[in-house]
Amino acid sequence: MPVVNPEKLIGLQRNADEVRNICILAHVDHGKTSLTDALIATNGIISPKLAGKIRYLDSRPDEQLRGITMESSAISLYFSLLRRSAPEASPVQKEYLINLIDSPGHIDFSSEVSTASRLCDGALVLVDAIEGVCSQTVTVLRQTWTEHLKPLLIVNKVDRLITELKMSPGEAYTHLTKLLEQVNAVIGSFFQGERMEEDLNWRERVEERVAAAAAKELERAERKATKGSVTDDSESIAASGTTGDFEEKDDEDLYFAPEKNNVIFSSAVDGWAFTVRQFALFYEKKLSIKRSVLEKVLWGDFYLEPKTKRVLGSKHLKGRTLKPMFVQLVLDNIWAVYEATTGGSKGNGDPAMVEKITKSLSLTIPPHVLRSRDPRAIMTTVFSAWLPLSTAVLVSVIEHLPAPPAAQASRLPGLIDASPGVKHVDPMIRKAMVNMKSGQDDPVVAYVSTMVAVPASEMPQNKRAGGGAMTGEEARDIARKKRAEHQRAQAAVNGEALNQDLSRITEALDESNLTDANGDDTTDEAEGDPEHLIGFARLYSGTLSVGDSVYVLPPRFSPAYPYTMPEPQKVMVTGLYLLMGRGLEALTSVPAGVVFGIGGLEGRVLKSGTLCSQLEGAVNLAGVSMGSQPIVRVALEPVNPVDLEKLIRGMRLLEQSDPCAQYEVLESGEHVILTAGELHLERCLKDLRERFAKCEVQAGEPIVPYRETIVSATEMSPLKNKDLPRGTVVGITTSKQITVRLRVRPLPDAVTDFLLKNVGAIRRLYSEREEQEEGRKGMTARRGNVEEQAEADEIQAAGTGMLSLLDFREELRSKFAESKGQEHIWADVVEKIAAFGPRRTGPNLLIDATQDGTCQRFLQASHENQMVDLEAGNDHISKMNPDTLTPRDFSDKISYAFQLSTAQGPMCHEPMQGVAVFLEAVTVSAPSDEESSAREKLGRLTGETIKTVRDAIRQGFMDWSPRLMLAMYSCEIQASTEVLGRVYNVLSRRRGRILTESLKEGTPFYLISSLLPVAESFGFGDEIRKRTSGAAQPQLVFSGFELLDEDPYWVPQTEEELEDFGEKGDRER
Repeated sequence: MPVVNPEKLIGLQRNADEVRNICILAHVDHGKTSLTDALIATNGIISPKLAGKIRYLDSRPDEQLRGITMESSAISLYFSLLRRSAPEASPVQKEYLINLIDSPGHIDFSSEVSTASRLCDGALVLVDAIEGVCSQTVTVLRQTWTEHLKPLLIVNKVDRLITELKMSPGEAYTHLTKLLEQVNAVIGSFFQGERMEEDLNWRERVEERVAAAAAKELERAERKATKGSVTDDSESIAASGTTGDFEEKDDEDLYFAPEKNNVIFSSAVDGWAFTVRQFALFYEKKLSIKRSVLEKVLWGDFYLEPKTKRVLGSKHLKGRTLKPMFVQLVLDNIWAVYEATTGGSKGNGDPAMVEKITKSLSLTIPPHVLRSRDPRAIMTTVFSAWLPLSTAVLVSVIEHLPAPPAAQASRLPGLIDASPGVKHVDPMIRKAMVNMKSGQDDPVVAYVSTMVAVPASEMPQNKRAGGGAMTGEEARDIARKKRAEHQRAQAAVNGEALNQDLSRITEALDESNLTDANGDDTTDEAEGDPEHLIGFARLYSGTLSVGDSVYVLPPRFSPAYPYTMPEPQKVMVTGLYLLMGRGLEALTSVPAGVVFGIGGLEGRVLKSGTLCSQLEGAVNLAGVSMGSQPIVRVALEPVNPVDLEKLIRGMRLLEQSDPCAQYEVLESGEHVILTAGELHLERCLKDLRERFAKCEVQAGEPIVPYRETIVSATEMSPLKNKDLPRGTVVGITTSKQITVRLRVRPLPDAVTDFLLKNVGAIRRLYSEREEQEEGRKGMTARRGNVEEQAEADEIQAAGTGMLSLLDFREELRSKFAESKGQEHIWADVVEKIAAFGPRRTGPNLLIDATQDGTCQRFLQASHENQMVDLEAGNDHISKMNPDTLTPRDFSDKISYAFQLSTAQGPMCHEPMQGVAVFLEAVTVSAPSDEESSAREKLGRLTGETIKTVRDAIRQGFMDWSPRLMLAMYSCEIQASTEVLGRVYNVLSRRRGRILTESLKEGTPFYLISSLLPVAESFGFGDEIRKRTSGAAQPQLVFSGFELLDEDPYWVPQTEEELEDFGEKGDRER
């Protein structure tokens, strides 16, 4: 294959209609990188013989060692095609640029899939022909659905049906049919869920219109009674409000069907692929049937009459046993090639059969291949000449996946409407993005999905231009370094310390002289090859050039308040790059619709962000849903304490370059990294040691998260204060000036689950309240902007599936009503909720049950009026007696103490879950004869109040029966019957619990679903692979926390218990 010049790819970027931005998504080991190799081979970057073996885009050594992809990689490919504008016209060559992103399939790196999919317009979804729909297959299909990507389905590894399962063509056809049904069932579930949500929203809108019409009718009747005349306006409004039927959407175009040419059957390792259209074109002249007709009947229950060559449906068979056309015309031929090349008793095939097949297909096979003793070489040559994989895939990509202009016109309105402050987005920016305007005067909007670390030696400016022969100076420099390395090695062997020191001095002097003479900076060898962070971006409008200045919008930016802190910073673009897999090519400018790399954002973009040429009216596109949240925490420290600064700098670089890794410093001073799983942790540690920190790093034992909760058990510790109900504590500050009475209760399970599922809605409600408070502090005219922003956020909530304030209150009230036997306790709790915790979004409630309303009510409908009343009440009290302190002065202190106590429980300082704290009374009895003012008293009492409330909540917590909650993984394992017993053995020894076990129809594999504690998961994957000899591979997904129904404070008391467990209950049985 000829090597494509990068200049040709850069030139194709200007023609947006000939550009395709696609990503390859699949479950782990379903053949994504092998397929990518075959596509890369078309551009002459690698040999076609090495496709599927070299794994070109797996550029990391650990990726090559493990055989899986860990990082998303992008490459730009050239493809030319002869196309006819009309059936009679002569074919014209058209050139295309395909920006391809290969993404990981392992669950630990699903965040890479989320960031890659936002940049693309279409997706190639691969499914293993034997394994079928797996856990990550559902995840990537959901990603294409939420990002509105147009997918193409590739059924890969069809060769395994022949070589491993030894299926006949008819059995393979039945198996492939069921596989397609599985994939379409997943798509159908997404459509059904969205349709039900739209139907619910439509019903709510109808009810609102009916209520509004009824109110208008009542108002009209009142006016008629008073004035005796009325206009017909209200009647027309009422009539218009009740009309409008629910619009049913057609889901026919959503599903995969070979007759629609959106399904490709392939074997990436053998280098072949085909669509129904290819065989329809092949048989068009032989059968004298139009290609359009053949495309519709080659797949499905259609049969070919042998004598008349007519196509029959299943109803017209009349008892005859005919093969389906797909089996007879397609699969039989592919099976015949395998039998002719690799079949037979010795696996050497049949040369006479090969010659017959090549003649019937008009294929030319080189003589040296036919003489080869390797039957696979003959097979791959026949298939590459007959059904080349790259042709089938790339032609389908060009014909069925949209170009950037069409894709942005359909995708971007939804993305913009889901962004914060959508009503304040500049219409000019919206129009430029939707219409993909790329003029010099059009606004620039780009989305940076992630930051990628690139070694300095790989940067285009540091590579030798032209790749020609070295200059004399470069050759002398390399020779000098080689001599210095040889001298150091010789000194180390002979122990000649003196000669070693002299050689080092000589080397230092030589380097300093060279530096002074040439004026070039030299890098200290200890620093090694530094890393540069390059933004992985997509330009939606405008043209971006090197040297341009753009604003970097933070994740919480809203165009309603563009200058709110932190104010967006303006940065200068230092470099633009064409992404070519393992290398980069420098660009001077980039037009809209292109995926590219951008330099100059280091330290400005943490993980993802939006770039915009203007600040006012800018759109924030930085919301990407991560597939997996970091759950494994590990404390790190350098082996040499001197390298602590290197480690901190390296961890910050890692946090920027990895979409899922997080870095934090605990109160104890430990430097902790959070990762998605064990494999992700290994990759992060390797990157720290070799790329970012470049020092020896010592990792501690993984820190597994737990949760603390309370239950009402049959046997609980006796009450500490018999005069108070269980969980009630009266706390008095050390100065005896403030008394707080509160009661701790366990929340109903339904309420806790509801709060855990709606963390995003709680967070958005908090941000709304903060914006309202900011608007209230500003000018009066700004209050209207706050209301508009709140209304816009409600529209955004409806678009993204989040609950609005009213819906959240109603849902929460219904969950409280489900708690049987406790209706009187939770009757009017929703209106009294003052805070959620910990971190203001957790599944714990602070409920203000005081008579005068000490704390601010969070879910109260008239929030504005309440705040005004509180401020007016406080002003009135302060005017009466400015030195008088009221309980309301301590409301924020009580809320802060609630956050502290729920963030660190009393048992093992882990966050609480499912706890309600009722604030019953707050009494302030500060003496008035002191000379200090009220503000000074408040300052002294702040710390006392926080400590007293925190300790009181912990005491009330311990008054119940405390429990620990274990972090659990949902584990899916696909295994054959031979290794099933070994899988169960490993699961039981690690305290796993089997949920389901099902045999995958048409395969010898069982699918086992189980729950496994995170604390027992370290080394689990390696143990499963060792015990099953690599035949089983677990997929671990964090599924939440599960109650461990054992009292952690239980002590043996009876003689039998003492004998079995020991005095302290720690004896192993």
